[in-house]
Amino acid sequence: MTAAVAPPDAELAGRRVEEVLDKLAASGDRAACAAAEELVRALMDFYGAGLARVLALLGQTEPKALERLLRDEPVSAMLVLHDLHPEPLEERIARALAGVPGKPVELIGFDAATGVLRVRAAESGGCGCGGGDDGDALRTSVEDALACFTSEVRAVEVESPGGAAEPVLLQITRRPQAAGAS
Repeated sequence: MTAAVAPPDAELAGRRVEEVLDKLAASGDRAACAAAEELVRALMDFYGAGLARVLALLGQTEPKALERLLRDEPVSAMLVLHDLHPEPLEERIARALAGVPGKPVELIGFDAATGVLRVRAAESGGCGCGGGDDGDALRTSVEDALACFTSEVRAVEVESPGGAAEPVLLQITRRPQAAGAS
């Protein structure tokens, strides 16, 4: 029996590569820096070609296995990084939004020209008040969820539930008494 392996963190790996390249750049050795960048490009090309081959083979013989791989965040991130993800952008966005923790998130629209995705927290059907939702927290959650599934989204804009306008507060007061009533 093999031990379970924790999935790699694609964002952490990317940051680590950047840190190493930055250290080389800070050393002042331009030849070493250029060689390191060329090494990264060569490895990206090699792994990208391998991933393309894996996708082609799985798509022909094991479509259910391919579907499981597409749902795996590190694998999906690698496919997006190499521009190999076979799902249409709309499906990848929907998959990412479905994985946002907390309240469901509604897609309002995506502008491909600017890379701006507009979303809002789905209304809960409660009292109509905002419930203290933090737009920045929702934006961060959406951006984190999208990181593994899209490279096309460059910015996320969050609208208030029910549109851009704030909800109207309903004031409840006593009914005025009619004149002469006691």
